[in-house]
Amino acid sequence: MRSSNAQVYIIGCFAAIGGLLFGYDIGVISGVLTIRDFITTFGDQDDVQRQTLRDETTGSIVGILQAGCFIGALCAGQAADRLSRKYSIVVFSIIFTIGAILQGAAVHLAMLLVGRFIAGLAVGALSMLVPVYQSELASKEVRGRLISLQQFAITIGIAVSFWINFGTSKMQGSISWRLPLFLQLVPGIILGVGILFFPFSPRWLVSQNRDDEAIIVLARIRSDGDTNNPQVQEEYGEIKAEIETEKEVSVNSYAKLLQPPIRRRLVLGVLIQIFQQLTGINAVMYYAPKIFKQAGLSDNSVSLLATGITGVVNVCATIPAILWIDTWGRRPTMIYGAAVMALSMLTMGGLMGSHGRKVSESSNSVTVLLDTQAVKYTIIVFVYMFVAAFAMSWGCIGWIYPAEIFPMNMRSKGTSITTAANWLFNLIIAFCVPVLITKITYGVYLIFGIFCVIMATCVFLFYPETKQKTLEEMDMVFGDKRKRRKIKHGFNAERDNNSEDEPNTTVQRKKYIYRGPRLDTKKVYFSMLTSIPVFPEVTKQDLGKDMLF
Repeated sequence: MRSSNAQVYIIGCFAAIGGLLFGYDIGVISGVLTIRDFITTFGDQDDVQRQTLRDETTGSIVGILQAGCFIGALCAGQAADRLSRKYSIVVFSIIFTIGAILQGAAVHLAMLLVGRFIAGLAVGALSMLVPVYQSELASKEVRGRLISLQQFAITIGIAVSFWINFGTSKMQGSISWRLPLFLQLVPGIILGVGILFFPFSPRWLVSQNRDDEAIIVLARIRSDGDTNNPQVQEEYGEIKAEIETEKEVSVNSYAKLLQPPIRRRLVLGVLIQIFQQLTGINAVMYYAPKIFKQAGLSDNSVSLLATGITGVVNVCATIPAILWIDTWGRRPTMIYGAAVMALSMLTMGGLMGSHGRKVSESSNSVTVLLDTQAVKYTIIVFVYMFVAAFAMSWGCIGWIYPAEIFPMNMRSKGTSITTAANWLFNLIIAFCVPVLITKITYGVYLIFGIFCVIMATCVFLFYPETKQKTLEEMDMVFGDKRKRRKIKHGFNAERDNNSEDEPNTTVQRKKYIYRGPRLDTKKVYFSMLTSIPVFPEVTKQDLGKDMLF
């Protein structure tokens, strides 16, 4: 079992590269926006004189990617069902590389915006596809941990981009910002090519009536290839039962998401993604250098250094969540995380409001002068505390919860809508925050702090616990009273004709009979990874036999 878990972790870690693309872009653009040559290339004369882009330009550069992400997340649901989770990841990785090339090669603002929009389509789709793929491969004992790898990859991407920005900011000319943007190509290409060598989702395979391939994938990731393992048989039976039930009640369209009992899950999933943005985390990540300058770190190099430390804190604080999220539970982690974030934001806003004053103001920029060094350092400490609290709670669970609550036939569709809601509010935050930071300064932090209080209250009142539950048990968690059809567990299960009490509740499943040469499961598994058909070896003794599979 240990080696099987190792395979699951390897698959989950590799797929999480999709999260790294998201995190890298968040971090890289926050630093690139402050680089002198970037401002000269894409700003006007006033921007060059001020050495900062106007808020409208900044909002457009950051926000256009979020607009692409919103559309990409919505499109990914259909792609995941039709092409498979695996091939959809390949397609959107290719789209991402196109967008990254256009960004790095941009010679004017329009080209940069087009590149960021195209990259956004891919980032939005991957942010939905990766958690779904991870959740459908993971067992209930490690599902939270595996999906948390998505957030861990996001934090690594942010941290790496911060330090790359810090290093390239000393360079002269356009290389100082083109290099960080071109480096996005590396993980994009690795993900698109490498995912071809990993398996399809076993749940997607069953939904496509490819049960023989599904049982082999389950056996490889649960029991070192033993298809007769009781755990494999039980999980296969549960998956098959769930999918047959959904087919019976026609759970396969977006309209079903708006009807009971799935509607409640959709509302909770959408809200958790919206709440993740209303914590203010991406406002901090996108505009960290600007925030640190407001806190008194006026030198650009010093503010970038402080931003780099923010990335390190984000990565380190995600590790405890990966290790213990399946022990802590979803509800308490979200409640306590929101409480600490509320404390941090309210303290930052209160200190800046009571000990700071605007010493210079224009239509596009504000400088805040704080009374003492102690206040400056206190604000910076609470920024780090806020980031740590988010990373250990909502950073991970914002991806875990929506990916695990929907039934199989609606999982990709439901998750695409919840992820799109995340990107929609990400877009709103991207456009509004730079303006709000300029207009109301400390009021921004007070607003986010109040939202964190609201989040903790909503989780306490409305969100059920999902830890240690299989994906097929979510109907019971959410009180779904649909009559579940009983299917006997096992790869070769047949109709039980001895039961007279429930004559119509047992579904007969095909009995697989193989009378030809033995099929090498390792070769079949490799065939599924690479999509190259592998046929059984036939000897002379086998010729003429009735070979029925």
